[in-house]
Amino acid sequence: MKYQEIVEIMNTDPFVQQLLQAPIPARLAYIGLDGNPRVVPVSYLWDGEHFVFASPPTWYKIRSLSANPNVALTVDTTDFPPLILSARGTASITFDQGLPEQYVEASRRIVGEDKMPEWEKAVRAENRNMALVRIKPTWLKVVDFETRYPGPPPAVTEAE
Repeated sequence: MKYQEIVEIMNTDPFVQQLLQAPIPARLAYIGLDGNPRVVPVSYLWDGEHFVFASPPTWYKIRSLSANPNVALTVDTTDFPPLILSARGTASITFDQGLPEQYVEASRRIVGEDKMPEWEKAVRAENRNMALVRIKPTWLKVVDFETRYPGPPPAVTEAE
């Protein structure tokens, strides 16, 4: 699947749109500096071309992504049957972003509108400096258990 096909699915597929709006963090998988795999939840958003999240620039995941930008992530529901979005991609990092608006917007779904004013005020008062991470997807799998099921993938090829 080519990058433009991935973007088209991400921007138009109704099951993907449902997951992107849900208060579910992405589970980000990456290779740690010690060579071992890690998985952490991240508040994220889809900007129409990339998955985006922010973290303090000294955190382990940022240092690890700087060394090895290859990642995988998943967003899935816990009901039955689950909706599943799995992706692989390449991370790029922009440093010295101050507090990116993407961080605030990505947190909105997770924090909730009722707690958002207090949370946002506290975060802005800290005057955080964040690293902004953009993940360009190179592979995508959507499972809805209606028309798309898990199973062995076809020969895996990374998108352009």
